[in-house]
Amino acid sequence: MPDPESLERAQAHLQALGYTTRLDRTALAREQRFAGTDEQRLAAFTRAIKQSHDIVMATRGGYGMSRLLHRIDWQAMADSGKRFVGHSDFTAFQLGLLAKTGAVSYAGPMARADFGVKKVDLLTAEVFGEVMRDELEILSFESADADPVDTRGVLWGGNLAIVASLVGTPYLPRIRGGILFLEDVAETPYRVERMLLQLLHAGVLARQKAIVLGRFTEYRTAPLDDGYDLPDVIAWIRRETGVPVVTGLPFGHVQGKVTLPIGAKAGLATEDGMAYLVLQEHEH
Repeated sequence: MPDPESLERAQAHLQALGYTTRLDRTALAREQRFAGTDEQRLAAFTRAIKQSHDIVMATRGGYGMSRLLHRIDWQAMADSGKRFVGHSDFTAFQLGLLAKTGAVSYAGPMARADFGVKKVDLLTAEVFGEVMRDELEILSFESADADPVDTRGVLWGGNLAIVASLVGTPYLPRIRGGILFLEDVAETPYRVERMLLQLLHAGVLARQKAIVLGRFTEYRTAPLDDGYDLPDVIAWIRRETGVPVVTGLPFGHVQGKVTLPIGAKAGLATEDGMAYLVLQEHEH
């Protein structure tokens, strides 16, 4: 954590929104590029499921969660009933939890990037609160080029690089008929395509009812690309998979992100340039 003051701001902002907060005692630990040794970080998970707070939020992403997957007590994590929240590298934990136990976690904001800023994004805070209180029924967003779709399935996914890295491991959920959402940061279009190809060749994409794309940000194309960009990647994936693709999901490494329940059943429909993600479906 290169800027400890961001966690102080995060606590202050969360408390102003009505949450009580507690910072783990090794949240500021450091071992080379990691937030402490592997043992310290594993111990933090053990403490997290024993303390009284309902929500466990990751401080930041980066790299390092994959080093811990084979050492986590997954059933203890699920049995705790905690709501684990985060994105980016934390995707590895969330998908591991789903694959090993079927438990739901939440792709959403993190302490440093989202609540540790000087001014918290209103959408991020409001949607996070609504999802944590089980109040959000339908999330709507603009999707001008969305394929026609009206389907239901398990909502899952997260950071594309992490999802692809879990192929062939016991930590990638084997979801059939799911709604797969993906995002990434600082990955050029050809690298995004290569990771999508890995999911395609592994049979993951063909098993889904829809692919929902969030934000792919902070990348640069090169002269050799000759105009090849993300729209070309999306068009190619559409042709090759035949799976409906919906773009525009407000989720990724951006200010202004929604919170999504990974592993929960959801509905997805598109109409007239809009997409509707049904998180809680009620009979009327």
